[in-house]
Amino acid sequence: MSAIVPKRVTARIEGDFVVFLIGMRINKPWKIHKWFPVFRAMPKLIRELERRPESGFLGHIFGPTAIVQYWRSFEHL
Repeated sequence: MSAIVPKRVTARIEGDFVVFLIGMRINKPWKIHKWFPVFRAMPKLIRELERRPESGFLGHIFGPTAIVQYWRSFEHL
């Protein structure tokens, strides 16, 4: 894992890119069998995308209720 950068930073990228926000809202937390498989699947999907650079996946940030994904283009997304 890379080190934490304790300041604001920006990145430069040639051309366009796509920011995709994906989240999940749990309406009935007691129905774990409904939402937990979806919750568990996302890290596996991210690992698979990171292994395939040709997919156009540039990176991600996990938040408490959402994931921010960065993609090379709409076509790659």
